[in-house]
Amino acid sequence: MIAQETLHELTAEDPSIAYTTDTLKTAPYARDQGPVMELVQPDVVVWAENVSQVQTVMRWATRHRIAVVTRGAGTGVSGGAHATTGCTVLSLERMNRILDVRAQDEVAVVEPGVINADLNAAVEPHGLMYAPDPASYRVSTIGGNVATNAGGLRCAKYGVTRDSVLALDVVLADGTLLHSGHETFKGVAGYDLTALMVGSEGTLGIVVGITVRLRYLPVDARTIAAFFPDLAAAAAGVHAVGAARVQPAIMELLDGTTLEALDSVHGSDLATRGGALLLIQTDGYGAQAEADVVRDVLAGLGGTVSSEGADEAARLLDLRRHSRGDAVEDEYRVGEDVAVPRSRLVDYIATLHDLAHKHQVRLKVVAHAGDGNLHPTFWISTSEGAAGMGRLDAALDESVRAALDCGGTITGEHGVGQYKLRWLSWEQQEEVLTIQRRIKQIFDPLNILNPGKALPPAGGVADIGVPLEDVSQEIL
Repeated sequence: MIAQETLHELTAEDPSIAYTTDTLKTAPYARDQGPVMELVQPDVVVWAENVSQVQTVMRWATRHRIAVVTRGAGTGVSGGAHATTGCTVLSLERMNRILDVRAQDEVAVVEPGVINADLNAAVEPHGLMYAPDPASYRVSTIGGNVATNAGGLRCAKYGVTRDSVLALDVVLADGTLLHSGHETFKGVAGYDLTALMVGSEGTLGIVVGITVRLRYLPVDARTIAAFFPDLAAAAAGVHAVGAARVQPAIMELLDGTTLEALDSVHGSDLATRGGALLLIQTDGYGAQAEADVVRDVLAGLGGTVSSEGADEAARLLDLRRHSRGDAVEDEYRVGEDVAVPRSRLVDYIATLHDLAHKHQVRLKVVAHAGDGNLHPTFWISTSEGAAGMGRLDAALDESVRAALDCGGTITGEHGVGQYKLRWLSWEQQEEVLTIQRRIKQIFDPLNILNPGKALPPAGGVADIGVPLEDVSQEIL
């Protein structure tokens, strides 16, 4: 427990810093939305309101070797913002100003607590948009998106967060303020520290300012819903659209189990229309022409194709964004976030179903099919006890192994966090991990920045298995 005199030292340096040690107030900051292995309460929560306060906190934390877990809105799903023993949670939610919008340059400068949707609302009158759109875009912060290199539905055309970040202001572990990057679209001077920071999950520094690239707001958009008898047929449609050389802005794949779940929660009738749904949106001046090509291609594969009006398209996309909201109390669910080359999409989906049958677990699959990022969810009934949990854990491990065997990755957009540490060494050779540990030591020699996240210690981590608490979280 952090001593009161130590906390008094923090406020003596800056009396305006807001903090609490009240367990009722710190409890909501103990975790993000990721699976919890062991719930730990933070010793203190600090709410920073400006860069100077972040620097003060880090100088104080360095002097006393106090671990600091930085947090935005807490929407992460890999445990990257879980509290660790004896830590201070540093919340940046109050640093929520849009500092500058330069429409002619197509850039904006924001603080880390700015909500993704709020930035888009601010730049829309200029005919611009901030392209990354994670499912939690209405509540997730830009700083949190940067920390995890978040993705979203529009990744197929516009890329992930890293592709829209030009420059960063970062407070290092000792309180030093660092500026990296540039305000131009092109810039290759020196090592790319900005790209290194994006996706580092708060383990190298604390992002306090972000210069983002804005894109043109599409003048038109067309949404096509194509229902197929099964998931394999719908996945084949993904390849067919690519072969037609159409680049959709959105290409989402939902299996029949997901459609049934959505129907039960939202009162929709998706499952009556087919066993799998391929949801595609084209945008820009060529939206209609591209949509015509997509319709012809998918109809030729036997899909039941419709072009949705604006209201129905918005409803379908919103249902897709909320396709994780059907967990029930008597089930254990664990979702994943793997990515595979698009050419292996059909093969990998078939493997997932084989694994579900082999381990006697249930399965549903949704995917950002345009870039091969899949979110399979395995689950069992709570009544199946330890034996069921063992099967669930085995299915999860084998699904990750299978993705790697396809040339894929253990995480497409959500980060390693705490939960996926055991799998990182499956993907990256020890020499690569050693170099990353050396980089971590340069930026954070005392290991106080989000320790135990993103990078396993030398010697690896224990086989932690399925989380013991709150395993119903799905990763989408």
